[in-house]
Amino acid sequence: MTLDATASLGWVNTVLAAAQELGVPREQLLAHAGLPLDALEHERWPMDHLTRLWRSAVQCTGDASFGLKVGAQAGLGNFSVVGDVLQSASSLRAAIGWVQKYQRLISDGGRFQMLAGSQASWLIYHPRQGVLPFSPHQIEAVLATVPALARRLAGRALALQAVQFSQPRIGPLAGYHAAFGCAVQFEQAFSGLLLANSVLDAPLPQADAQRADDLLRHATQRLVALSTRTDWRQALHAWLASSLQSGNVPTRSLAAQAVGCSERTLARRLQAQGTSFAQLFDHARREQALLAVAQTDQPLADIGQRLGFAEPAVFWRAFKRWTGLTPAQWRAQHPAARPAGCG
Repeated sequence: MTLDATASLGWVNTVLAAAQELGVPREQLLAHAGLPLDALEHERWPMDHLTRLWRSAVQCTGDASFGLKVGAQAGLGNFSVVGDVLQSASSLRAAIGWVQKYQRLISDGGRFQMLAGSQASWLIYHPRQGVLPFSPHQIEAVLATVPALARRLAGRALALQAVQFSQPRIGPLAGYHAAFGCAVQFEQAFSGLLLANSVLDAPLPQADAQRADDLLRHATQRLVALSTRTDWRQALHAWLASSLQSGNVPTRSLAAQAVGCSERTLARRLQAQGTSFAQLFDHARREQALLAVAQTDQPLADIGQRLGFAEPAVFWRAFKRWTGLTPAQWRAQHPAARPAGCG
């Protein structure tokens, strides 16, 4: 995983909305995932945060078709400037090409590849996960988004010739048929959709070349800004979380090495963003502590030791400072955030 692998809030809000429709409030879902409410204030999320949200959403809803439903509900508005661009595309092939070019504005979590044939073409999805393996529901959601968005662009259902996944089936067949309208195969060489070239090249009703040019310039500017901007606070947060998850206690020196600068430079850049390594470290330990206490039966003293606290009493004091409760009280009061169920 690279330090800057992130996803926009478009996917985050789509997952939260789908879970809400199934009776899981966003506050409950974020708590189950071990994420603070203020995480929604960030423009982009580290990839592992999004994966944790997906895992928790599947557990809390108990819906084996959750990913397919998220994909089917995705709208063009969920993808900001990229969604705006797509609404001016001349054809689905052109729209897919723009998604490939501006994919990073949506997420660093994967890329699309088009394998063109004489009569039909495969649209293949290559996921790019972080430290945590993707939930299979994430893959299903991405592929289910394609016919959902195509229907909104073309004003009619997208006729797919074939759909396949590299992973096993995880939900009822009826859910796949509802999402794709055709037979679906599993445990194949790749995950993708097969579309007739005539469908890909058919003109779209909202095509607007002049508007597309203006929007493409704006999207290009956004992409350049994203590619050249280093969000040290977000990048360090992702590195800290990854280190703590693997049982390694991060230090300032290692943090500086991870982002390729000196400790002094790192401190100066963090100060310019109104934060410090100590503050980021404390925030990351808080997130990992809430997650471990709420979602596992691991002994509390072991959790504190893994997070770098020298003595259980030091962990207890830090946890009470974070939450107002001891770890034991937090675990008792948050049964909805345990793997056994979400109440």
